Amino acid sequence: MPDITTDFHDKTVKYEELLNDFKQLLKKNNFKFTIQREVILETLYNSDEHLTPEALHNLIQSKYPDLKTGIATVYRTLSLLEESNIVTSLSFGAQGKKYELGAKEHHDHLICTECGQITEFVDSEIEKRQHAITEKLNFKMLDHSMQIYGICKECQEKK
Repeated sequence: MPDITTDFHDKTVKYEELLNDFKQLLKKNNFKFTIQREVILETLYNSDEHLTPEALHNLIQSKYPDLKTGIATVYRTLSLLEESNIVTSLSFGAQGKKYELGAKEHHDHLICTECGQITEFVDSEIEKRQHAITEKLNFKMLDHSMQIYGICKECQEKK
């Protein structure tokens, strides 16, 4: 039986390190460091979900009702974070993107095309095969991601 893990939440980067990198990134791109931008980063860091910009915005508004954070700030910040590989996204075509912090242990995704549920998993055999393939083809792998699209158990049971 292959070693498949679906229950993990290992963050490989401490928040303080991430925040420092974020401050440097903002400075380099001539953006001001604001509490709103820090709250965006902190919310992503503490979330185990894949969030749309709108869901992230709503989460911030519900958690910090006195903090005025515009949706445009969320979009701009996510774009900057993605360009810098601090966050990664999964594209859902017309439904947009869902974001997650890139500071987690490497993992792959099962994506339900019915309800949009995303299940993260790690499979050591898949990882070994990917490395063996790149070695055999003399290809220097810098990064990789796998997304498997289908219908989750819950949606299958509804039909």
